Amino acid sequence: MSDQLNEQLGTTDIIWNLSDLYADIDDPAVEADIKGCEDTAAEIERTYSGRVAELAAGELLSLVTGLEKLDVAMGRLGTFAFLNFTTQTKSAPAGAFLQKIKEFGSRVGKRTVFFELEWSKLAEERAQALLADPVLAHFRHYLESLRRYAPHLLSKTEETLLIERAPVGRSSWSTLFEKVMGHLTFGPKKRSEEEVLSDLYRPEREAREQAAGELTEGLKSQLHVLTHIFNTLLADKMIDDRLRSYGTWISSMNLANELEDRTVAVLVDTVTSRYDIPQRYYRLKRQLLGLPELLDYDRYAPLPHLPTASVAWPDCREVVTGAFRSFSPKMAEIASFFFDRRWIHAPLLDGKRGGAFAHSCIPEVHPYVMVNYTGTLRDLSTVAHELGHGVHQFLAAERGYFNSQTPLVLAETASVFGELLLFNHQLDLIENEAERRAFICQKLESIFATIFRQVSMNRFEDRVHTARREQGELGSEQIAAHWLATQRAMFEDSVTLRDDYAMWWSYIPHFLSTPGYVYSYAFGELLVLALYNLYKEQGQEFVPKYVRLLSAGGSESPSELLRPFGVDLNDPAFWQGGLRVLDEMLGWVE
Repeated sequence: MSDQLNEQLGTTDIIWNLSDLYADIDDPAVEADIKGCEDTAAEIERTYSGRVAELAAGELLSLVTGLEKLDVAMGRLGTFAFLNFTTQTKSAPAGAFLQKIKEFGSRVGKRTVFFELEWSKLAEERAQALLADPVLAHFRHYLESLRRYAPHLLSKTEETLLIERAPVGRSSWSTLFEKVMGHLTFGPKKRSEEEVLSDLYRPEREAREQAAGELTEGLKSQLHVLTHIFNTLLADKMIDDRLRSYGTWISSMNLANELEDRTVAVLVDTVTSRYDIPQRYYRLKRQLLGLPELLDYDRYAPLPHLPTASVAWPDCREVVTGAFRSFSPKMAEIASFFFDRRWIHAPLLDGKRGGAFAHSCIPEVHPYVMVNYTGTLRDLSTVAHELGHGVHQFLAAERGYFNSQTPLVLAETASVFGELLLFNHQLDLIENEAERRAFICQKLESIFATIFRQVSMNRFEDRVHTARREQGELGSEQIAAHWLATQRAMFEDSVTLRDDYAMWWSYIPHFLSTPGYVYSYAFGELLVLALYNLYKEQGQEFVPKYVRLLSAGGSESPSELLRPFGVDLNDPAFWQGGLRVLDEMLGWVE
């Protein structure tokens, strides 16, 4: 079935070209680069370990430059292993190669961990004197950012031990999750996760109900394994947070995002205070669909008059790049690279990971994008989302490896902005009022999923992390109860969540690979609504400022990068402003 759909949509040959990294897992360059990295790491350790406190600015520059080059070489290997595995999770050689690279990374990491420890423990006066030296200007923010972790670092022996054991820790359990989900099929036709989830957007209620049942039964068959993986990673984070003296389960993610805990609390509190917005919408949707009750599998049902024709891959490319071009020809040109130069992987394949992502790779190569394209309007939005990431990563690469690493909250800003450009571009092409209304409703649902659903999932994570720390290992029923409670708080009586829906927490990978990540979507969406309003006010004057924001990568903190736009992230009124935009959009269709 997947092969037939790929052929119909024209995605069969839309396969990324990983030879830009390595020819294959047996490429002689792989072993040569592994040895080169290990030799370089040993030399760096031999030359600098124990001496960071006595280095002059020029020597510190040499050390950091050497570490960056080493990380680039390791990033090439790590990216290749990950991308190679992603499209063939059932392949034993691909899985073994990924694990091999993780173990190699651990060996290298234990040799270079001294730098972060010694630099973080350097006296503040001495550190500031070095940071003020123009020689280190390029790496100033990177070096300043490293020091924010100082209160949470352990001794060199402890950090080395944790790095040594990392290949069989969190990442290994996340890989097991990917393998379980990659092997899992759903329903009598043994369909993939993507195919079943796609049916939840079908107009026929019977098809949606069947898809929901197939998803539930498939997840139920592996629930004992998925529950154990989840519990193990909840405990892993609990132990890590305790060892590193993080105040809350979310503090480490906030620190990684260069945000204060109070900033995130303001965001979450503001969003949960406006759960009335999605509740109003879903009550309206029930009426528009003519249903006596809106069930969980009805949430994504298309409204009458919404175009339902499949969009072939060439048309997807044209629409998405056209939307980018209407804003910035430069962004459209970069987005076209992904199509022209085989930086994107689109077809449905047996064993391919579900979902979509953009991987920044390394500046010396280019980003890669993965989607599972089924031809729906929703998939067009996904392509725009991931290409927003891709354009951001491509532009930020000019800053170098360390400075191109963007905090998640700003990374999601670029992707969500890409979606909004596509939406407005498509809306301009629709003249029929009924179709426009249905199209706006679909966009509202997408925004609700990005803001309200992601924050409700943040509330779920808050509950399960807290419960795991206070009560011990959680049964699948306990996890399900937390899931339903946080989801029902968002929907109240506007959507009826069946008991089967209680286990749908178990297929969401972000909970496992990046705990606390999900609020970044809400952050990005609300920020984008504010920025897009500025664009409407300022016109073309806004475009170069936005491109500069993307090009800056992670060379400054989010607050500093957003200062030219007059944004105060700790002001509830800022976040409420974005929610008012949603109120207005909802008013258009009520």
